[in-house]
Amino acid sequence: MGIDKMAKALRHLGKPSRPPASPASAVLDRVANPHTDAHYVARFTAPEFTTLCPITGQPGLAHLVIDYVPGKWLVESKSLKLYLGSFRNVGAFH
Repeated sequence: MGIDKMAKALRHLGKPSRPPASPASAVLDRVANPHTDAHYVARFTAPEFTTLCPITGQPGLAHLVIDYVPGKWLVESKSLKLYLGSFRNVGAFH
């Protein structure tokens, strides 16, 4: 896919976006890895990841660090932030 077509296919980058209603309804965008000839670690940090405790209803806070070695694609960071934000009102342990 060419860069112009890929930019048009991105759902969130450069546009106002709301978090998905739930993690199940989220869609992660991807962008082409400009350095497929090299192995490197891509890191994404989310210092304020929150969910709700399914027992008490109290918010649970975590600091997430996601490291991965990309292949042909990189996860687009805005769509990942929105995905993680969709957990805010979900009852889950972490």
